[in-house]
Amino acid sequence: MNHGSKTNTELRARRRTRIRALVKGTASRPRLAVFKSNRFVSAQLIDDTAGKTIVAAHGREFKGAQSLQAASVGEAIARKAQATGITTIVFDRGGYRYGGQVKALADAARAGGLIF
Repeated sequence: MNHGSKTNTELRARRRTRIRALVKGTASRPRLAVFKSNRFVSAQLIDDTAGKTIVAAHGREFKGAQSLQAASVGEAIARKAQATGITTIVFDRGGYRYGGQVKALADAARAGGLIF
């Protein structure tokens, strides 16, 4: 089997699995999961023990460049989390590199008051 012929999607799925083996969300400290598509970025706070999404934000709600959209999603998720009484989270970058949109979202969530 030729390991060099894996697609980027397959490689991201493997990274995502490795991260998820370590990162678990609870009701008191949910997991901030990031997803990027070609046009949008979205984030969810997930309680893995109950298997429920607590709050979510999507880039469709915001206009502008993708990094600005990601920052807006980070601010929105922080605002919604604090409205439900959540201040500490664990960050799940979803197999994406920590840079660009993922970093902009994380920095905006931190600036919005989330601790991780």
